[in-house]
Amino acid sequence: MVKRLLRSLIVTIKDQEQILYKKRKRKRLDNLNFSIIASNCVGTIIYHDLDLPFLSPTINLTIEMDDFIRFAENLKWYMEQEIVELKGEKGCPAGMLGDVKINFVHYDTFEEGVRKWEERKERINWDNLLLIGSERDGCSYETLERFDRLPYENKVILTRVRYPEISSAYCIEGFEAKEELGMVLNYKKQFFRRRYLDDFDYVAFINSSVQKL
Repeated sequence: MVKRLLRSLIVTIKDQEQILYKKRKRKRLDNLNFSIIASNCVGTIIYHDLDLPFLSPTINLTIEMDDFIRFAENLKWYMEQEIVELKGEKGCPAGMLGDVKINFVHYDTFEEGVRKWEERKERINWDNLLLIGSERDGCSYETLERFDRLPYENKVILTRVRYPEISSAYCIEGFEAKEELGMVLNYKKQFFRRRYLDDFDYVAFINSSVQKL
């Protein structure tokens, strides 16, 4: 009985602390109208944790990094293309946006994924774009270099090790022994709930885009 009450108390403390932690982040945020174009669900979680609307179509999906860079190089053109279903795919629904593969990893059907994509792409703030990539999903060193050359003022690629020569790289510690960056949206093994992603001060990153406008 005592152990059960103690466990319940610990869960409550963790829950309340995380609520306060997110509120502190939200209070620091000066930039409220931005569009994150991300290669995976990192952007989704940032919007969610900051309690902001999804002003981007790249929500709840993944794009392999080489495809993502090609997509980012000609973003407006790709946003005008129709997504064509890839039938017979194992796992999640998927489609081709021109020559870029979109994996709708958190959608039950292809139709649902496309509907949300079309709805959210109309919300893009083209004057306040932030690009976020990850050193995974086929990301080679050459891919990192290509990302670094993308013509965006506000971009970051999360990496497993430090690359001082790649100006847009930010290392998330804990994955140095891996061949690619691990799941940064997972929680660390510690008392208070913190994702690996929380090591990156994404509020400062988002606010910095306002200063550059």
